[in-house]
Amino acid sequence: MVASKQNPVNVKIKIILLICLLSCGAIQESEVEKINGLCLVAPPYEVLLEHHTPILDVGANWVAIIPYAFCSPSQPKVSFDHPRQWQGETTKGITKAIQLAHQSNLKVMIKPHLWVSGQGWAGDLNYDNSNDIKLWKSSYTEYILHFAKVAQEHKVEMMSIGTEVRHITTNHPYYWMDLINQIRAVYKGSLTYSANWDNYENISFWDKLDYIGIDAYFPISESMTPTVEELLQKAQKTKLNIGNFSNTHLKKVLFTEFGFKSTNYCTAGHWKSALGNQKPDFEGQANAYEAFFGTYWNEDWFAGGFAWKWHYKHEEAGGITNYEFTPQNKLAEKILKKQYAKF
Repeated sequence: MVASKQNPVNVKIKIILLICLLSCGAIQESEVEKINGLCLVAPPYEVLLEHHTPILDVGANWVAIIPYAFCSPSQPKVSFDHPRQWQGETTKGITKAIQLAHQSNLKVMIKPHLWVSGQGWAGDLNYDNSNDIKLWKSSYTEYILHFAKVAQEHKVEMMSIGTEVRHITTNHPYYWMDLINQIRAVYKGSLTYSANWDNYENISFWDKLDYIGIDAYFPISESMTPTVEELLQKAQKTKLNIGNFSNTHLKKVLFTEFGFKSTNYCTAGHWKSALGNQKPDFEGQANAYEAFFGTYWNEDWFAGGFAWKWHYKHEEAGGITNYEFTPQNKLAEKILKKQYAKF
């Protein structure tokens, strides 16, 4: 059978169309916007539109807004919207913060946090008594569904279903799977969970979420003032593990928190106090930011992240007398702005 000859003009047209399609695909892939986010401190005062100018100036395109709830090891009922609670942590304050963020052309993630009376961190929270865990589950569901409805009403782009609830996520996976189904019924945006850095591999419900969320406080180096080069080298193993995990689950990774204190030993793990008396070290914090971006932000499997943390009243925040996480009015803020401008 003799093959029919194709018109040379038609062949050229097909080749040109194919090149155009491939080029468009490459452009779309390269122009996927990273989430350059900030975790906002829920304040005791009223948030104003003008408070968002420094947020935009640093190059952020997302903010995480945090409604707090409370429980304790002896009182498992989760409570929120307490009369004595800071305004910015309540439904009224969260709603206002969402509206102002959207007016500023910022996308929003609602990131619920639990404060555990008597111990602080929700990662150590656990209940052995069946009645206690039953009460905790029912009241936590009420809390999360309440803010899921707020998120839907105000067109919030993303919601985390919890933050660092390490033991309860591991010990009660079916509760979380059912909770996700209930959230999906009332909220149509993207969902993630904010796993502690040492616990993300133990979460069994990533397939039901849109992103693998990690609060990324991975220990990197115990040097007093680590260099960028040292940090880039020592972070490679962790990066490889996270990338492989992302590829296995076919989900992009989102750092729902990342950051470093402005003290020496800032990349050793902020929970470690056995490294001696910590002193201010703004260079170390800036180096850590520089290396962190150099390690992760160019990876295709990486969606972006939210820097911990940012205060609304920028002129009063951070600075050379502040040794905590915020990069505001420190050398690290310049690094953050430079890096967010790239992506």
